[in-house]
Amino acid sequence: MASGGKGLNATGEFFRRRDEWRRHPMVGNQLRHATPGLGIAIVAFGIYLVGEAAYNRIYRPSGDHHH
Repeated sequence: MASGGKGLNATGEFFRRRDEWRRHPMVGNQLRHATPGLGIAIVAFGIYLVGEAAYNRIYRPSGDHHH
């Protein structure tokens, strides 16, 4: 039973070493670091679109009958 536990630890260590590249700083969050203001820009653009749609509904010219 002791050799089975030792083999399992060796196998776990083998896979742990093979997955070390996943925790490297250059691999994770590359898109986020490449485009630092993209999230804020998307939120601001969404707020603009909602505001424009609300403005168009409230202040629609009376002669405009388009749907």
